[in-house]
Amino acid sequence: MSDRWQEMTVFVRVADSGSLSRAARELKLSQPSVSRIVGMLEARLGTTLLLRTTRSLSLTDAGALYLERARRLLAEMEEAEQATRGLDSLHGVIRLAMPLMYGTRAIIPVLAPFLARHSDLKVELSMSDARQNLITDGVDLAIRINVGPLDDSAFGARKLALIERVVIAAPAYLATHGTPATPTDLISHDCILQHGSFGSESWRFRHNKTVTSVDVHARLWINSAPGVLAATVAGLGLSLGTRVMAGEELRSGQLVQLLEGYELDPAEVFAIFPAGPRLSAKVRAIVDHLAASLGAAA
Repeated sequence: MSDRWQEMTVFVRVADSGSLSRAARELKLSQPSVSRIVGMLEARLGTTLLLRTTRSLSLTDAGALYLERARRLLAEMEEAEQATRGLDSLHGVIRLAMPLMYGTRAIIPVLAPFLARHSDLKVELSMSDARQNLITDGVDLAIRINVGPLDDSAFGARKLALIERVVIAAPAYLATHGTPATPTDLISHDCILQHGSFGSESWRFRHNKTVTSVDVHARLWINSAPGVLAATVAGLGLSLGTRVMAGEELRSGQLVQLLEGYELDPAEVFAIFPAGPRLSAKVRAIVDHLAASLGAAA
């Protein structure tokens, strides 16, 4: 049975890293040993799990199915070991995926106390505004910022925080184009939208119990929050942001908040668990930490 656990562990690490050599380094094995173990697993199962070329590895359909089940079994085994040792002895790697701007300005600044408390844990960060495939990318935990229904409904989820959304612009843009006084004034302005998160061209405001929806003119589309922020600071148009995203620029005067008497729906910050509601001890520990830290800061 121990050989099967080793096969499973090696296969998962190869699939997650996308490289036999990298998996070998991380597992402190030789590359031929890693290749041999994966080959033995495939021979025992009677199917091909990985397609190998000189430059890349990819999963077969059977490999993707085995990977999902293997991750779950390894997580349950780790959870049993952690429960025996106790939370003070958490160890291993947490693979955390998160958006660029929110990750940079909200998540990374609160990791130090968590890592100091759990010295045997490592955190592997994957930062992108593109929605990753959490299963094939081997992610333990993903941070999602959402307005409206949550897309990842097939996974486990926990709400971490609410963050205020605001309309922002650079003083130089307003000097040239004027300052909108009501939401309907936005129709005549250039707006910057982000694909994905807040990419809707219809902006909804509340004021004195009245809801107003405005279809804005998207002059510029960008696929990342840092890009939206940079374009807004450069005076290319108005945009929707959050106080986490644009707080520094608002405080410095590079940007100003518009339509302060009008309220936008807040963004919700979620932790998403590809493994479902049964969390390993290490993932549960970092989620509890993030919930306490982000909720207090929002």
